[in-house]
Amino acid sequence: TDKYYVKQFEEETNLRSMIAVDSSASMKFASDGNIPKFEYASYLAAALAYLLIKQRDAVGLSLYDTEIKTYIPASSRQSQIHNILRAIDTATAANQTGTSQALDLLAERIRRRGLVVIISDFFDDPKSVISALQHFRHKKHEVLVFQLLDPREIDFKFGRNAVFKDMEMGDEMTTQPYQIQKVYAETMQEFILSIKKACRNADIDYNLINTSEPF
Repeated sequence: TDKYYVKQFEEETNLRSMIAVDSSASMKFASDGNIPKFEYASYLAAALAYLLIKQRDAVGLSLYDTEIKTYIPASSRQSQIHNILRAIDTATAANQTGTSQALDLLAERIRRRGLVVIISDFFDDPKSVISALQHFRHKKHEVLVFQLLDPREIDFKFGRNAVFKDMEMGDEMTTQPYQIQKVYAETMQEFILSIKKACRNADIDYNLINTSEPF
């Protein structure tokens, strides 16, 4: 007709995503003025799931500690966001950390290649965690890591005297934080850098998240 026209269509994408959230007891920690890491992780996971559903991508959810506690297969249905929000709302952080073994189980459970988002403090043996993350890459998944930490877990500024209690094992230790703050901060930075470097080497996107910052 020699006339211009606009062709309108809806593009269907094939992206399948799984958001894995660490729900072990260490994620309950919160210093004064900050929300618990698990609550922060829940908001972040819900926001990501909402965005994925809105762009018509399939998204699922996995909550884990030493094992997979909740598993919702990926779906692009609009009702999926309600399933994910309901699972997050009823979940609690408990039990010991078993990030590496839980992620290995998850890697075997996800059959189709896609995007895997992992939200955790990664308080586990670094070599085992790195091996588990690489497992996803061996399965040809794209991997996005959020290492979620409370600001006091990074700088150890707790004051002069404090009693520290292991949130998973219940062990207690009385110490003077200012005496070991420098050594602790250096050790924590080494831990963070080891995870970050391993992610970079495995072509995994890494993000350090501080719970004092808006998600």
